[in-house]
Amino acid sequence: MSAAVVTGIGVAAPNGLGVADYWAATLAGKSGIDVITAYDVGSYPVRLAGEVKGFDPAERVPKRLRAQTDHMTHLALAATDEALADAGADPAELPEYTMSVITANSSGGTVFGQRELQKLWAQGPLYVGAYMSVAWFYAATTGQLSIRHGMRGPCGVIATEQAGGLDAVGHARRQIRAGTRLVVTGGTDASLSPAGLTAQISTRLLSRGDDPGTAYQPFSAGARGYVPGEGGAIMIVEEAAAARRRPYGRIAGYAATFDPPPGSGRPPTLRRAIESALADAMVTPDGVDVVFADAYGVPELDRAEADALREVFGPRGVPVTAPKTMTGRLYAGGAALDLATALLAIRDQVIPPTVNVAEPLPAYELDLVVGEPREAPLRHALVVARGYGGFNAAAVVSAL
Repeated sequence: MSAAVVTGIGVAAPNGLGVADYWAATLAGKSGIDVITAYDVGSYPVRLAGEVKGFDPAERVPKRLRAQTDHMTHLALAATDEALADAGADPAELPEYTMSVITANSSGGTVFGQRELQKLWAQGPLYVGAYMSVAWFYAATTGQLSIRHGMRGPCGVIATEQAGGLDAVGHARRQIRAGTRLVVTGGTDASLSPAGLTAQISTRLLSRGDDPGTAYQPFSAGARGYVPGEGGAIMIVEEAAAARRRPYGRIAGYAATFDPPPGSGRPPTLRRAIESALADAMVTPDGVDVVFADAYGVPELDRAEADALREVFGPRGVPVTAPKTMTGRLYAGGAALDLATALLAIRDQVIPPTVNVAEPLPAYELDLVVGEPREAPLRHALVVARGYGGFNAAAVVSAL
């Protein structure tokens, strides 16, 4: 069976644009969470988010594409350019039907969509751009990447919210095993427009704290919701034998489950997703060297994740980290960024820290890596993600 490996990574994150800046900031514990600057949030109950600062589409996206696409796609276009360069892959050198694009997205192009709808309301239908019909669509990023790079193999989009980044990579591995030569995969989201933020607030899961240092504290007594963010990561997945450069690691295992409806009396299925991913990777729980947690920051959801990890690994049985405390939850981009971070951790043999959490609640019995990075021999990393609405995903990435 073909081994699917990650050969290139591109990042657009609130605490770093590009892999080098993001990784340096993450190891330094530098957060990108702050008061939203794109518009006045003084009247909003949620005012903090992780914005990708310093990103100028004019420098990274061709003018024609800028006019046709939303901010979520701009971020993906730039991250894909970085990932392809990192992999040493030139799409023009490969047959077009041997390459595919599979990305994740959860909210669509809210920035573009809101701008055009405001034109409709204020000026009338003649002032709405023609690209409104496609730029808002959650599949727009996959489509634009496919067109730009001439990738005409099996393409798709996954819409499972925060779990989507792992689901997209799982589907990418499936395509590699089916004979596809190269897959562009991962996810980005940019849901911080006024309309996008309002939709998120309606879930009642967002933190309403005003202090960036305390607003998002998963697994702690201070947990009161999560901080949203924008951005994500794009990766190049190839068959191991065809890789041009030494891969970051192998996509060794993947599984997804769906929780039963509330009130059913049936337990959540996150534990089953974790155990299935480990079985798929042929890795036992004591072989896992680090877990990148989903880390909702909502007490009952933190408890459910901690219970699943304790049931699989035992009390304090494996180091756990949540570097998303420096970015916020990036929705479809969040798990993709966690997976990329896990691969960087394996490359450098260091676990990045969880910030703003001095000590996890003792009842959770987690070995949470807090404050400072922890050097450790890393061969297998587990990444866990849950999407709003009951989606669960788990993936194992392994050193070669």
